[in-house]
Amino acid sequence: MAGGEGSGSLAGRVALVTGGGGHLGRAIVERLAALGCDLVVHDRREEVAAACAEALRSRYGRRAVPVAADLRAPDSSAAIVAAVRESFGRLDLLVNNAALVGDDEFPGWAVPFAEQDAQTWRDCLEVNLTAPFLLARDALPLLRASQQAAIVNIVSIYGLAGPDWGLYEGTALGNPAAYAASKGGLVQLTRWLATTLAPDIRVNAVAAGGIERGQPEAFRRRYEARTPLRRMASEADVVGAVAYLAGDEAAYVTGQVLAVDGGWLAW
Repeated sequence: MAGGEGSGSLAGRVALVTGGGGHLGRAIVERLAALGCDLVVHDRREEVAAACAEALRSRYGRRAVPVAADLRAPDSSAAIVAAVRESFGRLDLLVNNAALVGDDEFPGWAVPFAEQDAQTWRDCLEVNLTAPFLLARDALPLLRASQQAAIVNIVSIYGLAGPDWGLYEGTALGNPAAYAASKGGLVQLTRWLATTLAPDIRVNAVAAGGIERGQPEAFRRRYEARTPLRRMASEADVVGAVAYLAGDEAAYVTGQVLAVDGGWLAW
């Protein structure tokens, strides 16, 4: 899952990855470490960030610094960027991966639209959209000082297309409006930043399809039938795209949304 096959070296670069202790985040930081990055690993859970950073140090021999912050807090971005500056004094890559997602248990989340909660909507936008905006803004001086600066935002097919509600019938899963709106907003923020920060900083996004994590069999069966490649994604499918957009092989790529979705959006 963490190997560097097929991607260029990122040796000597410093990366900040938000949500680095989660399923996808852990795969991303491992791939970046395998490619030679030193890392600042963010997670809202202090113990998870610390354990992840320690694993990167012991397994890959990279410098890895944990930082814990709740991205809903107004001062979280400034604190994270301060940790990057104090630890490394520089930054080459920002990966905005942290998100409230469909399996998070918040009031009024995976429920019918009429029951979806306004505060949960606000929390979702804070984490999924406002935090990437603030981190890009606050990290701008560090990124502009780099000769290889890139931002990679993790979005979703549901930021590009509406939900197929037939997938969810008979399950407890859902597809909240807040998630779709926040990821759609991050798609457009990606394009806005790409044109605004060029030519100094490249900004792209990876639109991940559904990742298999033990969903109900009925959901998985329907999802696979709906997908040209006839399977759900894995974390390993997504991290290669992140590594590509982060590195020199994508030196002439900016403002793009790379869908890693098994062909979902091609129908």
